[in-house]
Amino acid sequence: MSKRDLVNFAGLSRRDLFVILDLARELKRKQRRGVIHHLLIGKSLALVFEKPSLRTRATFEIAMNQLGGNVFFMGGAEVGLGTRETPADCARSLARWVDLIAVRTFTQATLEEMAAYSSVPVINALTDLYHPCQVLADCQTLVEHKGKLDGLKITFVGDGNNMVHSWLEAAALVPFSFTVACPKGYEPDSEIFAKARAAGADVNVTQSVADAVSGADAIYTDVWTSMGQEEEAQRRRRVFRDYQVNSKVVKMAQSDAIVMHCLPAHRGEEITDEVLESPQCVAFDQAENRLHVQKAVMVWLLNALKNFQVPSSISSGRVLSKKKSRV
Repeated sequence: MSKRDLVNFAGLSRRDLFVILDLARELKRKQRRGVIHHLLIGKSLALVFEKPSLRTRATFEIAMNQLGGNVFFMGGAEVGLGTRETPADCARSLARWVDLIAVRTFTQATLEEMAAYSSVPVINALTDLYHPCQVLADCQTLVEHKGKLDGLKITFVGDGNNMVHSWLEAAALVPFSFTVACPKGYEPDSEIFAKARAAGADVNVTQSVADAVSGADAIYTDVWTSMGQEEEAQRRRRVFRDYQVNSKVVKMAQSDAIVMHCLPAHRGEEITDEVLESPQCVAFDQAENRLHVQKAVMVWLLNALKNFQVPSSISSGRVLSKKKSRV
């Protein structure tokens, strides 16, 4: 079997995505039951982070420890990607020592160079272009709360950023509707959007929050100013002021709609305290599911399912609804 990477969703099939989600759910069950699931004993994970992190670093480290493996962390100053050492040489060296490399960096090109030269799987732990691990956790959360992915209407209110790009790619794999409401000039990357459309995805971009949110099953938002855009913060607050997820916006969606945020949240900017603390908000379920879905990603990449008693739903690539859960 050839090496697999998770640099974005372009290399995944619908079945791959569902296998990861169902495995994540099984691992979450085991975790909650206190069942040891050491599927990666003797395996090592290197975390190469040029950007700061809370959820990503914590969940990858805890996930690998709970899978029975080892993990070590290197910050940007230690590695010096592109300055002290090329991404290719870094990846080739690390691959002699570890079994997995997770990279949190600025440019997608850096990540893809590492994946191209590494002989072990490379995971996108966030770049400026994509954030696939977060969207996988979000999909797991949607299945838990809505019982399915197919047929849902998901609306993103805010900047057409890396989160949006990964959602666009996911929409090309699963038949849900995905709409972005954003100010003019802050649309998602036109090439990524066009590829999703060409693949048959039901994706749309509008400047109208009301049109986008109407009938939505889930409303998603993220910070208006991402890492590396701090100098634009004041201007972005002005541009995005009409794109806040507040109680008025939530009422435009389905009565049982959930509100999603990948965190960290800038309370009072992209989302109000009232909405973030409301029963409809599942932001901390999303954060929890980063742990379980990243376990599943690592097990899947290393083809370690052979060490696991696989339910029929996983082997068939079919996500069961929450109502049919065996726990």
